Amino acid sequence: ILGLIKPTSGRIVVNGEDITGNLSAWLDKVAYIPQNIFLLDGTIRENVVFGSRLGVNDDRVWDALKDAQLDDFVRSLPDGLDSTVGDQGVRLSGGQRQRIGIARALYSNPEVLFFDEATSALDNETEQGVMDAILQLHGRKTMVIIAHRLTTIEHCDHVYEVQHGKIVRQR
Repeated sequence: ILGLIKPTSGRIVVNGEDITGNLSAWLDKVAYIPQNIFLLDGTIRENVVFGSRLGVNDDRVWDALKDAQLDDFVRSLPDGLDSTVGDQGVRLSGGQRQRIGIARALYSNPEVLFFDEATSALDNETEQGVMDAILQLHGRKTMVIIAHRLTTIEHCDHVYEVQHGKIVRQR
């Protein structure tokens, strides 16, 4: 669906348009949050902006952190956005690392967010905090959440399951 692999059969159509017809335009509209977030051994600002073609805009960074429910934590740090996260985010909790990944995805203001097992490595309490951040985006972004845990998808509008190689709608 992201368009990174061309289908061997069929097409991926969004709003009546095959995404392969203008893949770069589609990629500008989507963001991906993986299970394991790559973090630079740099500042929070650098990690949120990482990979963006938009350049650095602190207001946009703060907006993304707010939507990821991490802004209060960052404001509490002595160096704020200039606080370093350490190698692979060693100075952050698992939930904070995931929220940096969500903020990174939100920085470019995509229309569609893909969460690929984004909470599976977290304990239940931390998962709930990250899910709270995701759920507050409900109605503002289209989200595709890939998960094995039923608690991760309990608030989704539509649920599909892969069964014996076929996609089956559950609700």
